[in-house]
Amino acid sequence: MRDAFLAVFSRDVVQAWRRRADWFTTMFFFVVVVTLFPLGVGPESGMLKAIAPGVLWVAALLAAMLSLPRVFAADHADGTLEQLLLVPQPLTVLVLGKVAAHWLLSGLPLALMAPVLGLQFGLGGEALGVLFLALLIGTPCLSLIGAIGAALTLGLRGGGVLIALLVLPLYIPVLIFGSGAIDAVAAGTGASAHLSLLAACCLVALAVSPWATAAALRIALE
Repeated sequence: MRDAFLAVFSRDVVQAWRRRADWFTTMFFFVVVVTLFPLGVGPESGMLKAIAPGVLWVAALLAAMLSLPRVFAADHADGTLEQLLLVPQPLTVLVLGKVAAHWLLSGLPLALMAPVLGLQFGLGGEALGVLFLALLIGTPCLSLIGAIGAALTLGLRGGGVLIALLVLPLYIPVLIFGSGAIDAVAAGTGASAHLSLLAACCLVALAVSPWATAAALRIALE
């Protein structure tokens, strides 16, 4: 199972590198959205610090969601997905490999770029560290939940809109706890409670998402 996981993971990473323009578009969207807010709101430091957690997390959430249709679409188009259903290894392991590749290509870059972009809002060093840590914990949850939506809408016309309708309500707890961790640092109460709840959401998604995604893929390919 480990070899199957690594094979799917490495294959998706190599294929994504060959189509890296698609993934760079996601990063460019994140940078542009976050950068436009200070220009539109103005230079008032108190206002920028107040809106920073929500802006950064909403932008990261939308950027991650932009890449969701690509998780299974290419494999569905060339018939690879049908072959994956026939291998002796559990489909849940293969799904985890694809989700891990998606997180590496979308979630991790967002977490790395966010502290740099957070400087535009005047966030302090502790807040930037919590922002990075929160995104590092929360973005895998976004990929896991998003994989369910990508599998349920596989092959449907207008799948991108349907994915948004399906996964956005499930993203709300991640958004609340992730942005709340940064607000807690600003209020001086500490971010450990919010980060713990964010980690709990990630663990629940890790326990549920592979099986739900595998079941949705089987239904979509019937």
